[in-house]
Amino acid sequence: MRIFYASGKRPNEALTDSTIWHENLFGSLVSLGHDVVEFDYDLEPLLAHADFTVPENASFIAEHRPTAERALLDQLFRAHSEKPVDLLFTYFYSSCASAATIRQISEAGIPTMNWYCNASYQLHLVADLAPAYDYSLVPEKFRLEDYRALGANPVYCQEAANPDVYHSYDVPVEYDVTFVGARYADRPDYIKALLAAGIEARVWGPGWTDPAGLEIAGSWTDFAAILPHPHAWRSLAGRVYRRAFRPQDVPTLLPRRVCGAPLSDEEMVKMYSRSKISLGFSGVAGTLEDGRRITQLRLRDFEAPMAGAFYLCEYMDELDEFFEIGKEIVCYETVDEMVALCRYYLAHDDEREAIREAGRLRSLRDHTWQRRLSDVFSAVGLQ
Repeated sequence: MRIFYASGKRPNEALTDSTIWHENLFGSLVSLGHDVVEFDYDLEPLLAHADFTVPENASFIAEHRPTAERALLDQLFRAHSEKPVDLLFTYFYSSCASAATIRQISEAGIPTMNWYCNASYQLHLVADLAPAYDYSLVPEKFRLEDYRALGANPVYCQEAANPDVYHSYDVPVEYDVTFVGARYADRPDYIKALLAAGIEARVWGPGWTDPAGLEIAGSWTDFAAILPHPHAWRSLAGRVYRRAFRPQDVPTLLPRRVCGAPLSDEEMVKMYSRSKISLGFSGVAGTLEDGRRITQLRLRDFEAPMAGAFYLCEYMDELDEFFEIGKEIVCYETVDEMVALCRYYLAHDDEREAIREAGRLRSLRDHTWQRRLSDVFSAVGLQ
């Protein structure tokens, strides 16, 4: 197929140098042999301002989205005039384009498809856009009916990983337990529990090196390391205030030595080979309408095993559809169970390595983006 592709390159605006979405989606479409024309436009500012419920973001979108839409229509229809385009494939929030623009493309005879993976807690950010697409690719199974209620046409498509990016590295194993990802929700509590149990855990990603979440041992060395941070004084003042007046809001504090800044894409993938145990968390930063905790499958659930990690992930029932729990990955349901499983598998190298290899082979067989996208295109009649 001839596909016009429009998306940002990274999953998080804090990961300024990441191109992980581009490598997963664009790279997989190309490797499948499709003729892929890429939208030549920097969408990152619009994606960074996606939450239109914030007034300053709404103003930014109103000012800048029309320019992006004009560029999209101009480049797409120019490409279509040169050789027919069979599909518009996007990763768009409503901040990137209006429903009217997407409908204009569909009415010109070009099928439209949007991939979006934040609907578990941010469905509102595509609620007015999704119905304009011919197909909405949805990895959150529990949101399919919500898409239909909006008038959209959802197609279940779980996340995956590109084996051209996610593979094992021949590097020394240096760490017992690691996690690469943002600090939010209850993740620091899990890391704190591991440290309290005497299990050495390390973390890297957005938020972990913020002084507000770090212990201060009291030495001048500790202060010297923290204070150059651009928000150090404000964070330290906030800590004093919360401890005095709002103790319920005091964050879980972690030792500075275990917390690192975001890794590059390559170093993130290498970390799966450098670690005996790679952690996964299924909770997201939000709750359902009735107040229940939201869990979902993530890109990490496929990239980690594919990259050769021994993957220890928070259990959710949908994982059973993609892995054989206990043989290809291992799951925990409580903090105490996570600690016990880490202790067990750190002491049983042969079992850990067998599960690591089984998870890698399963991911390569069943959970590549190439297979996911091919299955979706076949299911909707696009070949």
